[in-house]
Amino acid sequence: MNYYNVILFRSSAPVLTYKYSESIEIGRVVEVPLNSTIKKATIIEIISKPKVNYKILDIQNISPKIYSPFQISIAKFISSYYFSNLSLSLAIFTPFLLCREGKTHQIIIKKPKLTSNQQKAYNQINTHQKSLLFGVTGSGKTEIFISLIADTLEIGKNSILLMPEISLTPQMGKRLKKYFGDMVAIWHSKLSKKKKEEILERLRVGEIKIIAGARSSLFLPIDNIGLIVVDEEHDDSYKANSNPRYNARDMALLIADRCGAKALMVSATPSLSSYYKLPVVKLDKPFIKTYKRYIFKSSSNSIDKTILKEIDNNFINKNQSILFIPTRGNFKYLYCSSCGETHKCPYCSVGMSIHIKRRLLQCHYCNFTQKIQESCSSCGHSPLETQRIGTAEAINIIEANIYGLVVEQFDRDTITTANKLEKALNRFDKNKSNILVGTQMISKGHDYPNVTLGVITGLDYMLSIPDYRASQKAMSMLFQVAGRCGRALDGVVIIETNQKGFFSKYLGNYEAFLKDELEFVRDLYPPFTSLARVLIIHKYQQKARDIMDKTVQKLEKIDIEIVGYGEAPINKVANRYRYNILLRSKKKTTLLKALNYINSNDIEIDIDPVEFS
Repeated sequence: MNYYNVILFRSSAPVLTYKYSESIEIGRVVEVPLNSTIKKATIIEIISKPKVNYKILDIQNISPKIYSPFQISIAKFISSYYFSNLSLSLAIFTPFLLCREGKTHQIIIKKPKLTSNQQKAYNQINTHQKSLLFGVTGSGKTEIFISLIADTLEIGKNSILLMPEISLTPQMGKRLKKYFGDMVAIWHSKLSKKKKEEILERLRVGEIKIIAGARSSLFLPIDNIGLIVVDEEHDDSYKANSNPRYNARDMALLIADRCGAKALMVSATPSLSSYYKLPVVKLDKPFIKTYKRYIFKSSSNSIDKTILKEIDNNFINKNQSILFIPTRGNFKYLYCSSCGETHKCPYCSVGMSIHIKRRLLQCHYCNFTQKIQESCSSCGHSPLETQRIGTAEAINIIEANIYGLVVEQFDRDTITTANKLEKALNRFDKNKSNILVGTQMISKGHDYPNVTLGVITGLDYMLSIPDYRASQKAMSMLFQVAGRCGRALDGVVIIETNQKGFFSKYLGNYEAFLKDELEFVRDLYPPFTSLARVLIIHKYQQKARDIMDKTVQKLEKIDIEIVGYGEAPINKVANRYRYNILLRSKKKTTLLKALNYINSNDIEIDIDPVEFS
């Protein structure tokens, strides 16, 4: 009889022991009996003498699915570093399928023709195992990593291309398929179950050599990896906001290192961490030289005459525009001019967003909805006012003032499926719509030659967020949205801000901003220190506060810097109270030691956090 230790799927249950008459490999997916139910589990250890005080039951079924030793080793790292259990860490991977061998496929490789600037950057990248391609928007970064993917195919290896949002996938998919045909698969959460199964089968038999998609692409059953590219590497959506709270950018570097692959981070507005830690390869000239004029205007809560006039002129000239607004829905919240209170969600400590089309208020944290309120819930004053314009309200103003203009709304309220995304982008690509109005989705890597006007609102709001990276986020957004405009023709960028002095001195030189920002964060924040956020969430406020106080008392006994602690900025979500503690250390090992000392079921640990609300 053989004995096996298993972990249950997506479970916090302890390691359990089962037996089976035949030999089973480590990593194999099996079914086991537990309390009158059958559970899926993964074998993580073969043992000779079981040390348990319960009756050992038989494994019921053995699946053809198996996690590779490499997947298990990375899952163990994720479990340890990100303070998750092994079951949840392994659950982010898709197992391999033990079946017949794959076929040999004939590969026809095409490569882009590179300019001398691109060739120089390409040559530099090839001298490093990992590097950052820091290129201005429109400089031809994509052709460089496509060339690297082609090189990887030539030596018989596979490639992974990560992108931060599914909004990037349709256009990138077309570009990749132009060179690599059916060897490319696009992977993201909006795919149907049937489509995912089809991709996994084609990957298994060796038809697919290139996986491109969101962060989950990194954990697909793909071996023989020769290259991992992380496009728009600065983007926060690479960081998971639920357990395990891994950062796919950092995991891409680790996986590439462990399997001997090349890793390339790519961005026009790179993260401070990548700029500081990696060899930097620059592309400082756009592919097509155009002139871009910047217009600064003071901040307002509406789409005013200046903006409307520029959009109208651009429309008359048969060119396209993009308008960035940091807020979904209509207005971020209802505001009482009498007592100063905002109309908040009853279950969360955040203002509720207005959605005029659906005639309701919605909380973007717990999704609670209610009718639009006429009077203040605190003092009864009526009417309530609105602050900070949202996408839907902006569209109403534009359509009411510019006859015949076709507007494309581009945010998470309207782009809910992969099909809707593709249709919206196709309409804009074919000039069937004249202006793209949206949230940060519109800043991500789209390339439309007919866009000659970019309007950027809400930068001052982004600067005011209580986050040490607020200026990085605002500056990056300015460069990214401006970079969508004037790529093939001369362009105009309208920047709505009361902080003209801050933004204007860096226009056209993101590296100057990075260098100043490095001095600003030196000795205080990453990349010079390591941060961890300890989050306490409980349905009883006093209990949450007590857990926080006890955790702080433990931390005060050891050598670790407590930056601060107290109620989280958003102190209630879905009727659960939230408290946090922020820790800092110049040494990662010191921080990890402190976190291991306090780790318990009562707290959540977010190491290298990017979210502080």
